[in-house]
Amino acid sequence: MEHITLLIGIVIVTALVFDFTNGFHDTANAMATTISTGALGPRVAVAMSAILNLVGAFLSVEVAKTISGGIIDEDSGIRPEVIFAGLIGAILWNLVTWLAGLPSSSSHALFGGLIGATVVSVGLDGVNGDAIVMKVLIPAVAAPIVAGIATVAATRLTYRLGRGRAPEDTAKGYRAGQIASAALVSLAHGTNDAQKTMGVITLALVTGGVVAPDSDPPLWVIVSAGLAIALGTYLGGWRIIRTMGKGITDIQPPQGFAAQTGAATVILASSHIGFALSTTQVCSGAVMGAGVGRKGAVVRWSTAGRMVIAWVLTLPAAGLVAGGAALLADQGNAGVTAVAVLAVLACGTIWALSRRKPVDHTNVNEVGTQEPVGAVTAALRSVAPPPAGPVGSAAPEGAAETATERGVPGIAPEPAKTPTPAPAAAASGASS
Repeated sequence: MEHITLLIGIVIVTALVFDFTNGFHDTANAMATTISTGALGPRVAVAMSAILNLVGAFLSVEVAKTISGGIIDEDSGIRPEVIFAGLIGAILWNLVTWLAGLPSSSSHALFGGLIGATVVSVGLDGVNGDAIVMKVLIPAVAAPIVAGIATVAATRLTYRLGRGRAPEDTAKGYRAGQIASAALVSLAHGTNDAQKTMGVITLALVTGGVVAPDSDPPLWVIVSAGLAIALGTYLGGWRIIRTMGKGITDIQPPQGFAAQTGAATVILASSHIGFALSTTQVCSGAVMGAGVGRKGAVVRWSTAGRMVIAWVLTLPAAGLVAGGAALLADQGNAGVTAVAVLAVLACGTIWALSRRKPVDHTNVNEVGTQEPVGAVTAALRSVAPPPAGPVGSAAPEGAAETATERGVPGIAPEPAKTPTPAPAAAASGASS
């Protein structure tokens, strides 16, 4: 019993570490657009998001029940070692994608890790295939599409309502709207992602006989999971915030408001019915929808493509790492120790690599070289070029992104005009 108690304690600590990485990995979901448009300063934004993530952790336990008793069969012989291995796979994938600045799904990393470790240690019978399809895979495909379509409609409606009004007249309202919608996304994130760690800890307690199967998470589990994700959120995953705020499309305040409102609606609805969807995929889909919805804006599809590839790889990649960790952990205390040591070394290596080109709140909005315009972007711009207003008039929607800035084929930058020399200077030059 002492061994089991110690191992369960190790699993709980590891689960909270995952929760911490989930927090800084997913800060971009709520605050990337708010920070990129300047509606809130970086530090203020992540502090507000952290507090609301903590509050959201107390609002529901439906997603936690999906994790603890839905995806993995509690009665299949799952041991704490298996959960430990699954968490290691999820943590390492979170850190790898954070280093690359890719907003991949922490949720799917967790699911993939648990599934991979369970299959290796127990077999396919330990996994509830129907629950995976209905509550993981289908929401993974549907959620970003639904969020994207909703945000396209919301963006177009927002610009239509503000048509004919100067940007400075609507800036204050949109800023307030962005702050409110970002707060809603943060609250929604707490109701969904914080519960996933609660579910894992509850599952570990069930496997160790500490609580009965199908139990709700104890209060101390809810509090610790909420605090861990809030702390991670406050530290801020600045690399991913840069990608979400600047890498997919150039967000203007009306787009940011529409994207965050659409994402929050989808996340809150899924939390209510117990869908453990990826908030990252929802928010990324909403940002892409905001880019498509604004006339003259361009979505950087190559960046979006890299994100989608990361989404597809998340489940199998985390599962493979977790499966290897489960094989080692099944060897007993020495195996569990070896997994822990290797995981610490891998995390330290990733951290050291990140220090070569650090990204923090001081440079999160800085963008390096623009990526080349791809075929899809060029085709979209040729069909719907940005509107051109008369000189001296207020810039219409999308005019901030000129064809020259985007490098649109066939539109060359206007050459600089050489000043015409004064007649006296011309005559002087001719006589000499």
